[in-house]
Amino acid sequence: MALPGMGGMGLGGRQSAGMDPQQAQEQQMIKYMQAAMEACPTKTVIAGTMGFGLGGIFGVFMSSMRYDTPMSSGLPGGVGTISDLPMREQLKSGFKDMGRSAYGSAKNFGYIGAVFSGTECCIEGLRAKNDLYNGVAAGCLTGGWLAKGGGPQAVAVGCAGFAAFSAAIDAYMRMPQDDKASDPII
Repeated sequence: MALPGMGGMGLGGRQSAGMDPQQAQEQQMIKYMQAAMEACPTKTVIAGTMGFGLGGIFGVFMSSMRYDTPMSSGLPGGVGTISDLPMREQLKSGFKDMGRSAYGSAKNFGYIGAVFSGTECCIEGLRAKNDLYNGVAAGCLTGGWLAKGGGPQAVAVGCAGFAAFSAAIDAYMRMPQDDKASDPII
């Protein structure tokens, strides 16, 4: 299986003409770093980590907007509502709930990002092409994998939904840039 970035590293023991040893070493390090960044395990870890961070931020935001907290219907033990507690206890309870929500979202986003990125990278390596179909196939496999506990119908819907979303995002990101004013080089 020819995965991107898994072979062909290094300069092969030869130096280019006109390069001193330090420049040759810098070029070799650049090649090693590029090969590492193109490797599927590295892409998977980076996507999982970035998904975890984004999911945490999203979880904090969504937790702050939520109104269906368990505290709004009364405290365990029949003490009353959260407004009956002192301010310090209200804040403690709110931050604890926010932390649980943020951590749960972070785990989910990280997992989805890692599965999708790893799958897309492997498909790209197997097909030896970088096109829209890699994202669509990875989206279908990821959506199906995430819905595997819901049965065959859920797998099919998850596959179709995630593939359609991946196709829409990938098509948008691959659109040609016609706006000359947005190019900082020109």
